[in-house]
Amino acid sequence: MTVPLDVVTDLAHGGRWTSLRHGGREWLWRRAGPEREGVAPGDAFVDAGGLEECVPTVRGTPDHGDAWSRPWTRDGEGDGETVRCDRFALTRTLRGTDDGVEAAYVLTAEPGFRFLWAAHALLDLSEEAVVRAREGAPTRLFPEAAPLLGRPWPAGAPWVEGDWPAPQGLRLDRFGPNDGTAVGAVVAGGRCCVHDGADRLGFAVEAAGQPVSVALWRNLGGFPAGRPYRSTGVEPMLGRVFDLADAGPDDAARVPASGEVRWRLTVGTSCPCPS
Repeated sequence: MTVPLDVVTDLAHGGRWTSLRHGGREWLWRRAGPEREGVAPGDAFVDAGGLEECVPTVRGTPDHGDAWSRPWTRDGEGDGETVRCDRFALTRTLRGTDDGVEAAYVLTAEPGFRFLWAAHALLDLSEEAVVRAREGAPTRLFPEAAPLLGRPWPAGAPWVEGDWPAPQGLRLDRFGPNDGTAVGAVVAGGRCCVHDGADRLGFAVEAAGQPVSVALWRNLGGFPAGRPYRSTGVEPMLGRVFDLADAGPDDAARVPASGEVRWRLTVGTSCPCPS
């Protein structure tokens, strides 16, 4: 019998997913961040690990978005959990599935509002963990990857592109041991799977008419400067960039005339990627 993933969230502190457990395995990486208890909108991001709801941007302003620093509330008439920000409201409804958990989202805002969203999941993985996505999927690398490419970064370019799993020759499907580097990438398509020993954790995001992708954050002791630590992120996204300010016309989600965008994230213990 398949045991669904057990999810715990902290509505008072940004709606963060604090636990994602299957049997005896905890998938989410966490770190001490006591200052997280007292943050307010506009404060610098406090990385406590887990899975953050990053919206309307990931990098940029406000850093990691506007939802992580605000309390969420549970709807009185249903299972929805809502955060209200200055320009939008986001409601999330979680339910168990045979394989794991499904999160249904609704963002409401003025038509034309552009945004990014990421399920910013920092995972507790071994050095042998492997990430699988569609072979050859267009993959964007961002400027922190420049020292690893062996060629000059194009002047003024917000990203360079190549094919998964080794865009521009940089292998990204294995996290590996700490080497003092930190690299962010965005892989086109909304499906990926993490293989770590015998364990599997699959992600899929679906959003009609909106760009979907999966971001990777491979921090192997290269960030932050001065006090680096290891953190490995697999982050289903709406959008194709980390910073909304860098988004071209097709790189961000856009609210249509109806005033709302709906999407669905599924997380499970089987792999949704093509074999």
